[in-house]
Amino acid sequence: MSVYGHLQRSLALLLISTGAFAASELDVRITPSNSALKANIEGYVGSLDGRDAQSLRRLRRIAESEADKAAQALGYYQARIRSRIEEGETPRLVLEVEPGERIRLRNVDIRIEGPASELSAFRVPTAGRMQPGSVLNHGRYEDAKRLIQNQASRYGFFDGRFSRQSLEIDPPAGVADIELVFVSGPRYSLGDIAFSGDFPFDEELLLRMVPFDPDTPYDSELIAELYQALQSSGYFESVRVDAIPTQADQLRIPVAVALQVREPRSMGLGVGFSTDVGPRLRANWTRHWRNPQGHSYGVETELSAPRQSVGLWYDIPGDPPLTDKLRLAGGYQYEELASKDSLSRLLTLGPEWHSRRSGGWQRVLSVKWQREEYRLGDDSGLSTLLMPGVSYSLLRSDNRLDPNQGYRVQFDLSGAVDGVLSDANVLHGNVMLKGLTTVFDNHRLLGRVQFGGTETNGFSAVPPSLRFFAGGDQSVRGYDYQSLSPENNRGDKVGGRYLFAASAEYQYSLTDKWRLATFVDQGNSFNSLDFPTLKTGVGFGVRWVSPVGPLRLDLAHALDDDGGVRLHFSMGPEL
Repeated sequence: MSVYGHLQRSLALLLISTGAFAASELDVRITPSNSALKANIEGYVGSLDGRDAQSLRRLRRIAESEADKAAQALGYYQARIRSRIEEGETPRLVLEVEPGERIRLRNVDIRIEGPASELSAFRVPTAGRMQPGSVLNHGRYEDAKRLIQNQASRYGFFDGRFSRQSLEIDPPAGVADIELVFVSGPRYSLGDIAFSGDFPFDEELLLRMVPFDPDTPYDSELIAELYQALQSSGYFESVRVDAIPTQADQLRIPVAVALQVREPRSMGLGVGFSTDVGPRLRANWTRHWRNPQGHSYGVETELSAPRQSVGLWYDIPGDPPLTDKLRLAGGYQYEELASKDSLSRLLTLGPEWHSRRSGGWQRVLSVKWQREEYRLGDDSGLSTLLMPGVSYSLLRSDNRLDPNQGYRVQFDLSGAVDGVLSDANVLHGNVMLKGLTTVFDNHRLLGRVQFGGTETNGFSAVPPSLRFFAGGDQSVRGYDYQSLSPENNRGDKVGGRYLFAASAEYQYSLTDKWRLATFVDQGNSFNSLDFPTLKTGVGFGVRWVSPVGPLRLDLAHALDDDGGVRLHFSMGPEL
């Protein structure tokens, strides 16, 4: 036969072989129907692709054995399993299963002995489906052992062991007995902390970042908190924290921290856009430390059509340094408000004390001196105020950039007294509440309420920075930015004493990244609390979840004013 003939014959055999092995199927039939058992058997047997009928015949007994193991894993110890091969273009291995009665737990004895039994955080996995009378599931039995071992590792019971671990099954009686006895042994503690690496800081500053004292009972979460605190401080390029049980001395585990300092200076530049202010440019420069005590300073600026600002700050770390600090701040801001009806040139200076309070609240105490040159319509003035203030905020969410559940609470209060470096009596407050919940995976509900007020014995002397304007992307959609405001006798928008704004929004998730939204907003700024006139806007939009948070594009219609439909674009986290 010629070489060409050999090639033809080989190609024909290859095509026949490819056709024979192209496809085959596993068909599991449970009587009565049982989707969990069916899925478990399919997982145990695995894929049959690429097998012909002859291969499936050789596999029948193995498949029956694997199906039996899969049934026993779910507590079916008396399953009847039959198999057959159905030939054809797509060969099929058919497994017919009658599961029978499941094994049920008769006696369940799960105990923790030793010091771990006195630790309330150490859970004993006996609740729910591991109670006497529950069906046997080997996976839950293994999960119970794994839970105990994981907790022992977390809480420092490194000498712990199972003195008894048995699962005894009586198939004819249809019952099983479980006995798990874990002897914890002593609990290890965290020992002395040693810092290493090239860093310019006093050790006292580093120790203030440690969330535990020496001889604190071991908890791996404390090690994770230490790592997070050091990594989030802004001082270090890399952080490594080691607490190795085999290096313990008299049950005390030394904690070794290796640090690599970051570059001392950095600069950031960002470009953004919103329909409120149009294109926006932000820049900042930071000196991350200037001395061994960890002091830092920087400058930040923002440029947009209606607003330009520059700010300087100097931070002195507190205790703990990650959440507490003294900030000395100053800045200048030029802003055109309400489409140039009002104008403000604002200079501020003063200290701020930042601290984290119980329950996760962030508190800021401040004493701010401000000098503001302004124009309100045809009127102009110069205001000087010394305003002590307090601010509290709380954020709870399951994700910082794109949460599914959470809420934010924030309120601010500040005031000035005429004659105490101030030319007016002023009390200024603002409260904001935001909430978000997700139901049935794809349905998101958002709510927002804001109220602000300024009390004074001479409102005409109150500068624009302490007055309220409504309307825009973050206020009442359907209305232009800061267009909702009381007017003077010439029709200029001059800001109000009070502000109220509320929003309700529904979102439907099309995919992980895309959502449709519909909303209704309501609010206004006004000078009297007697039946204020609220403006309403309704609309719909789309959301795209970007790496920096959701991008929002909305079409909104103002129900109370002429003007048709307005486009709103904004970005950032929902909360």
